[in-house]
Amino acid sequence: MRFVMKKKYYEDIRLFKYRSTFFWYLALVTGCLTIPIALDDYFISILTFICIYAVGALGLMLLAGFTGQVSMGHAAFFAIGSYTAAIITTKGGPLLLAIPAAGILAGLMGIIIGLPVLRLSGLYLSIATIALAFIVEEILVRWESLTRGNLGIYVESPSIGPLEFSSGISLYYLSFVVLIIVILLAKNILRSPTGRAMIAIRDSEVAAQAMGISLPKFKTTAFAISAFFTGIAGALYTYKISFINPESFTLLLSIEFLAMIIIGGLGSVHGAIFGAIFFVVLPNAIILTKDYLPKFVRDQTGLEAALFGLMIILFILFEPMGLYGRWLKIKYYFETFPLYKKDTFKREKSYQKVERQ
Repeated sequence: MRFVMKKKYYEDIRLFKYRSTFFWYLALVTGCLTIPIALDDYFISILTFICIYAVGALGLMLLAGFTGQVSMGHAAFFAIGSYTAAIITTKGGPLLLAIPAAGILAGLMGIIIGLPVLRLSGLYLSIATIALAFIVEEILVRWESLTRGNLGIYVESPSIGPLEFSSGISLYYLSFVVLIIVILLAKNILRSPTGRAMIAIRDSEVAAQAMGISLPKFKTTAFAISAFFTGIAGALYTYKISFINPESFTLLLSIEFLAMIIIGGLGSVHGAIFGAIFFVVLPNAIILTKDYLPKFVRDQTGLEAALFGLMIILFILFEPMGLYGRWLKIKYYFETFPLYKKDTFKREKSYQKVERQ
């Protein structure tokens, strides 16, 4: 194991913990940029969806994982970003306008909704955000002059000047570049005073208020940033599937985003990425292996939903830190081998008397 002697506060919030970490991430980015050359369109499409859902999951992670405000209505912001990009593109607007506009409009809606809604907490906040998802879905259906209702909107391939994103590999590179930018933005937000205030609110609202942190201000800020990232993900989703209608943005999508961050690992940027990978790979793995499953299992219509539900229950019970938590434990095992102690991460089952009530 390596221990870094920290002499300044800023060393504790630097972007990379070790100098070598930068080069590992650089190698990972280089690999992600070169691997599509060796893949067919099917696997490139899978990678593109991973990038898109990772951006949306990262938005929800900032709100739920780092601020402690559980939202069940992020499908609404995903839809706002998606329809904003679609309308701007069909009107002849450029890609460099459509994607930022999608995020900004979703962020503004996050502020408008966040001001009254974030005065609630816990179950009441979840119910209020569910209501938001239903309201936005109904608006998309009824406002036919703008959204075309259930007929949906067909979107042509976006372009930046002479560069057109019409092929699968070009859309992958677009989504990957946006994901890298969003990750860097999220990491820098979390290192800033705003991010530290958000984490303080998550850990204890009473302690945060005692330190002079304004709960309405920073909760609304977190809601706006979260909606901004989710709106950008919605714009990328529009360009990937080329057709959108209200049926693509139901409450189920909000639940899927929540499942991503739970399975990936709450409270970590890496967890949003791992959750998106799991969410996209599992259905495709089921499709690829369905012919090898027993007939009574293969014929079940709710197999995918059942597996997702089972995975969420198993992770909550046995690995609350998600896939990223499991990765940290594996890494720690190899770092300390052969001195690793078996019960290092065993959860303590004895409680104080006041904690048993």
